[in-house]
Amino acid sequence: MTIEGWTQTLGAGPLLAIAGAAVLLLLFLIIKLRVHAFVALILISLLTAFATGIPAGSVIDTLTDGFGSTLASVALLVGLGAMLGRLVEKSGGAKILADTLINTFGEKRAPFALGVASLLFGFPIFFDAGLVVMLPVVFAVARRLGGSVLLYGLPAAGAFSVMHVFVPPHPGPVAASAFFEANVGYVLIIGLIVALPTWYVTCYLFGKWAGRKWQLPIPNILGEASAEHEANPPRFGVVVSLLLLPLVLIFMNTGLSTLASAGVISESASEAGWFQFLLAVGSTPVALLITLLVAVLAIGIRRGMGKTAIEQTLEGALGPVASVILITGAGGMFGGVLRTSGIGAALEDVLGDLGIPLILAGFLISSIIRVAQGSATVALTTTAGLLSSAVLAADLNEMQLASMVIAVAAGSVIASHVNDSGFWLVGRFFDMDVKTTLKTWTVLETLIALMAFVIAAVIYAVSSLA
Repeated sequence: MTIEGWTQTLGAGPLLAIAGAAVLLLLFLIIKLRVHAFVALILISLLTAFATGIPAGSVIDTLTDGFGSTLASVALLVGLGAMLGRLVEKSGGAKILADTLINTFGEKRAPFALGVASLLFGFPIFFDAGLVVMLPVVFAVARRLGGSVLLYGLPAAGAFSVMHVFVPPHPGPVAASAFFEANVGYVLIIGLIVALPTWYVTCYLFGKWAGRKWQLPIPNILGEASAEHEANPPRFGVVVSLLLLPLVLIFMNTGLSTLASAGVISESASEAGWFQFLLAVGSTPVALLITLLVAVLAIGIRRGMGKTAIEQTLEGALGPVASVILITGAGGMFGGVLRTSGIGAALEDVLGDLGIPLILAGFLISSIIRVAQGSATVALTTTAGLLSSAVLAADLNEMQLASMVIAVAAGSVIASHVNDSGFWLVGRFFDMDVKTTLKTWTVLETLIALMAFVIAAVIYAVSSLA
């Protein structure tokens, strides 16, 4: 959000000090004083807005803009995804899918199986939507085999994270590719080369270690396990088709958008009614709505569930996720205040002339912007825009350009914490307090960033010798 007629007069030092103090105070309120995260985030957002000099008459608009823009992208996904997940869970579909995965990979490899499935689902689907769709499967496997929810949940959540941040057609790497004039095909190849081993080490192996260290019970956010309809469970193929349907629709949207951006689809065709209709059908909220309606018919009505039972099942899914939605929106509010106050611009001024290697500069700038304001996509696109002139002037080859995209993307995922909506989604879905979320999810995301950057830097260095 920009405020007409107002210019930030504070220097980089005071702005960075305010941002650091705000984060520390927020952690103190939540961890030490046990203030509810929703209330603490609103309070800190308000104090930060005043401290950074945002005009008093624009403070509320700044807060509600950040809150509303986050809810616009999160609330529909979480609500529809929770309904779909609860229906799959209650019908016995999640148990059928879990049983099949376990029988195929073996009980000892169940976390690996969940992670592989999430990697496949995560190619076209965004982090938030993919996580809520996979939750009932993760919980069903965990209930059957026992052990900490982290053993099963972190490999799955981490899979969606690495795919979302490194692999086109997700918006972050696609936007950075456009800034750097990198070939999206090369970015896709390098993204997969980086994402797959990074997931195995930082998500799967770390998830196994965290599952042994923190014995967390299976949350009831989707309701208790139910045997009500397991006498007539849906077939494995039906459940898989339901999980694939939103992915196919969303991939249609992202694929068409990518083709249009690359010029494969002409400008006149991209403005045609049929093209815009397909984009709308493939948008994540519409894709999840269509999938939910199909699920109501396929695993609800056709299996003998009454209309009242279906309505109660869907209604019961919304209550537990209300807190997730509100806290996520408040996290977006805090991030919005940090952006509007000019902290991103201050960071650019401080780091722009450090004279460090270009690929390391991209990683560091993206990392600091990510820590300061929370959004991985904003950190990635802001950094790419800042460095685009330098990158284009450096006469890099295609592999180096793709490696630059991945290095900046790596920085954009580091140190997920209290101003990141994903931090609150994972923490609340897995029923973790803030301390445990910092020790698990924040560490996992930081490991992803560091390992991915190292791989990208090696590819960059080798490519420079060619």
